[in-house]
Amino acid sequence: MATPLPDSTNQWTRPRFARCASERQASYIKRAGRGARRLTHTHTHTHRGEMMPSRDLGLFLGLDVPPDTGATVLNHSMSLVQRMEGLLAAGNGSDITLRVHTVGTDEVKVIQAHSLLLAMQSDVFEELLLSRNGSTLVLREPSDCAAVFDKFIRYLYCGDVSVRLDQAISLHKLASKYHVWSLQQGLTQYMTQHLSSESPTGHVVGWYNYALQTGDLALRDSCLQYLSWNLSSVLQSQEWGSISEELLLSLLQRSDLILQTELELYEALEAWIDQNQPVGKTTESALRLVRYGMIPPQYLFRLQKQSPLMQRYYESVRDLLYLAFQFHSASPITLAKYFDVNCSIFTPRNYLSSSWGSPWIINSPTRDDRSFTFQTQLGPSGHDAGKRVTWNSLFSPRWLPLSARSTYSEMGAMQPTRTDGGRPRIIVTPATSSSDFAGVSFQKTVIVMARQQGKVVVRHVYNFHQSTEEVGDFLASADLQRRVSEYLIDSSLYLHVVIKPLYHTLLVAKK
Repeated sequence: MATPLPDSTNQWTRPRFARCASERQASYIKRAGRGARRLTHTHTHTHRGEMMPSRDLGLFLGLDVPPDTGATVLNHSMSLVQRMEGLLAAGNGSDITLRVHTVGTDEVKVIQAHSLLLAMQSDVFEELLLSRNGSTLVLREPSDCAAVFDKFIRYLYCGDVSVRLDQAISLHKLASKYHVWSLQQGLTQYMTQHLSSESPTGHVVGWYNYALQTGDLALRDSCLQYLSWNLSSVLQSQEWGSISEELLLSLLQRSDLILQTELELYEALEAWIDQNQPVGKTTESALRLVRYGMIPPQYLFRLQKQSPLMQRYYESVRDLLYLAFQFHSASPITLAKYFDVNCSIFTPRNYLSSSWGSPWIINSPTRDDRSFTFQTQLGPSGHDAGKRVTWNSLFSPRWLPLSARSTYSEMGAMQPTRTDGGRPRIIVTPATSSSDFAGVSFQKTVIVMARQQGKVVVRHVYNFHQSTEEVGDFLASADLQRRVSEYLIDSSLYLHVVIKPLYHTLLVAKK
């Protein structure tokens, strides 16, 4: 006859003698209240016969248990990953064979896998495995996805994957199809962070089209922003010719494009049309989105006489050209009496030419305040072509906003505006005022450059209207103290200040 276990153990390990939950909890509380020494026991039996650590017991009872500061974590996860990789490579213990057929070809890729692991990582695989017949699962994938399917399966085993630019979309498709959300999110982040990487034919346009197709709004917006902010370099690349009609028209409507001049954009548009030969309606729509008022009249005359595209579609844009010539010949105040000068044809984009701003390199930007002076043309109108505005720029690495300082101290003296606790600020103001400024407001745009994947690109764009001192987000997230800060190039802050003169309608002529 078997000897029964002692009551202290038998009551937890044998269900016949298990007490109700309330009795067990009361026993826990009674024993826990006998003193701190009870909580120092290494383990306590649970109602399932498992061992509960004493610290977990205290947490279960709602007691304040000090952390186990003497514990040491032994991390062998890398060796586990290596064993999982070896398990996949050798196929040991495999209970399922994946036959991956490439659509449209006779190519078949065979992978020995483990159904438990596949089902744990993907609910789609779980459904497929439940409905399979036999030990083989037949899958059909397009050629690009079939080529990286072994990488995809390896991620399910090891949790990591090596990605090239040309493989990102294919892996993203597989992650989306099989509901491997961690991989999908990781690939979206990878693409967002590698927009500036060099590739033979470009990849940003392809990623944009894919994001548009799949409804990935975050990736779509990131690609569109990159193309808009680095348009000058995109116009000179092979990628420009691969831009779709939809993307082309979307870009042409934006006022935040960063490029040298509007003429550069027209010439690039002409090259795109020659290469892609779109239907006439698309060409007309694209040509009507060019801001001819931003092109000096001497270049407009040249386009009329020398551009085959302009000669072919002259009637489609004649009204815009006529309005542009009027804009350049009359004073803005006179024009504003009869025309709406707030429309896009009279709105500058972010032009990098010397007429509209200047680069500004600030060495050691955390050290001292810096000042800088430059000139721009008063406005894009030919009437203002000979007029210049002098601008004073001040950069301070530690500027205290007005909301955080009082105007006067107790002694009546004005308090200093700069402090070690402040944040970077930039102020751009005209050196003088003039009656010529009537009807004109100036939007200031500060472009911050950075080096990503070895390439200098636009990191951020800040737009200021009138006073620039109190804009709170200027370099708000930039850590300029670090020499390797993503906002710095060789420990220097690379800025480009752009002045965008905007004319305003003053009077409306009576009809």
